[in-house]
Amino acid sequence: MVNKLDSVLVSILVSGLVSGAVSGCSHCGTKVTSASQPRAAAGAEVVLVHGDARVGTYISKQSAFSTSSYWIEGPTGLILIDTQFLFSAAEELVNWAEQVTGKKAVLAIVLHPNPDKFNGTAVLQKRGIRVVTSEQVLQMIPSVHEDRHHWFYDRYKPDYPDVAPVLESFGAVTREIEAAGLKIKAHVLGAGCSEHHVVVEYDNHVFVGDLVANNHHSWLEIGKTDEWLKRLAEIRRLKPEFVHPGRGANGGPELLDREESYLKHVMALVARAHPRMPVNDQAIAHIQTQLEKDYPGYGNAYFLESGLPAEWERQAAARK
Repeated sequence: MVNKLDSVLVSILVSGLVSGAVSGCSHCGTKVTSASQPRAAAGAEVVLVHGDARVGTYISKQSAFSTSSYWIEGPTGLILIDTQFLFSAAEELVNWAEQVTGKKAVLAIVLHPNPDKFNGTAVLQKRGIRVVTSEQVLQMIPSVHEDRHHWFYDRYKPDYPDVAPVLESFGAVTREIEAAGLKIKAHVLGAGCSEHHVVVEYDNHVFVGDLVANNHHSWLEIGKTDEWLKRLAEIRRLKPEFVHPGRGANGGPELLDREESYLKHVMALVARAHPRMPVNDQAIAHIQTQLEKDYPGYGNAYFLESGLPAEWERQAAARK
C-alpha cells in the first residue's frame, strides 16, 4: 500500500508551455515549486494525487469544458479513464500521461455516454490504445453523438468527430478488467447524469465521471436526480479514500456528501416553486440565480439552463 501524506492533492496550473509551475496544497496551504516538472500542453491543468503517484489527472482547457481524464500507472503501462471532448485534448492527455510516467497507455475506459468522455476514442485507437465501456453505454453512444453533433461540430471542426466512435464492450455487468499489469473493477451502474454509467474502482480510488462535480454545477439534463442519489449511495458503499470527479479537483469521500447535498438543494429549490407543466421560465431563472448565490464561484453555471427545466419536469410529472 502506498503511504498517504497529509496532503491529498497537488494542483499544477499551466498557462502556455512553461516549467517551474507553482501550486498550492489544498489541505496544508503550502506551495510546491518544481523547475523540473514535465511540460504540459498549453492551457492544460494537471492535478496529481499527492501520496499515490500511480494516479494522475489531466484537465482540459475551459473551451473543452474543463473535463477531467485520468491515468492509472501499472507495472507494464497505463490505463486511461475517459478520452476527452476534443481530438487535441485527447492527444494532450496521452502525451502528458506518457511523458510523466515514461510508460505507454494500453487501455482506456469510458465512464458514460457524453461526448467529453468518448469523443477522443479514435485518437487513442490510432495510437494502439484499446477503448472499452459497458454494453449499456456503448449502445447509447451513436444516438448521443448524433444529437451533440448538431450542437458542436461546426463550432469545433476539425477537432471534433464527424462520425460516432466505435468502442469495444467489456460486457453488461460489473467485472474485473486486467491491463497494464493491473486489475481494476468496472462497476456497471444505472442512471444519474446519463442514462448509464461505469464507475472504475482501483484499490481505494473510485473514478466516477460526472456523477460528482467538485466546485462545478452538475449536468442535470436528463432529469433523474432521484436515481442519481442512488448512484452516490452505491459508490459510498465501496468505501473509497480517493474520489476522482468528472470536473474539479480530486478529493475524498466528502465529495460524495457534497454532491448529494447539492442535488438535494436543487431538488428543494424546484419543489418550493410547486412545479406544474408547462415549465415556468421566470421561476427557473429565479432558481438559477439562487443557486449561483448559494454556490459562488462554481463553474459551468450555464449547465443549469437545461438542467433546471429537466428537474422541473421530473417533479411536475411526479405530482400527477
